[in-house]
Amino acid sequence: MTKSIAEKQNKGITPQQFIEGMTKNQEAFLGWSDKFVWNEDRAFFESLQKRDDLRVHILMADWCGDVVRNIPVVFKALEAGNVPVEVLIMEEHLDTMDQYLTMGGRSVPVVIFADPQGNVLGQWGPRPTYIQEPMVAFKQANPDREAADYQANLAETRQEIMRRYGEGTEYQTLIIKELRSLIESF
Repeated sequence: MTKSIAEKQNKGITPQQFIEGMTKNQEAFLGWSDKFVWNEDRAFFESLQKRDDLRVHILMADWCGDVVRNIPVVFKALEAGNVPVEVLIMEEHLDTMDQYLTMGGRSVPVVIFADPQGNVLGQWGPRPTYIQEPMVAFKQANPDREAADYQANLAETRQEIMRRYGEGTEYQTLIIKELRSLIESF
């Protein structure tokens, strides 16, 4: 059965409303947005202006570091293509969040691509694949949340994720490439 996001159409807020309403991390969010630089994929995203068959819903929250790092890039890409975007605040849309779990957990952001009728075409998130790899490995190696070394291993995994993000904006190219590849598939 095909997933649908139709019941959430016109229930979200605009990207600008999300940014203006941020009570946490707004400065960092805007900082990553300001640092964004297009690569050779800009023309592809601008070409999306010719399509009217894409809608995007993004599950997210302002407290999340991955949202702060990744969504400014997603916003820039979709803005270049004039793709309609609605933000769904995770805590206000837990019913939807629970349909888009990552390895069984509520991880944001989740970028959901749909057609105008709300049929889900694909999704991206919460991080670029390369940056997500340590978390995938951690979850596979640490299934018992009550294990004595679980929290220490999780802390180590989070450090590796931050190392992979790096200090600069190189990770942003990964997001653009993954979004392009996903959109090209539908």
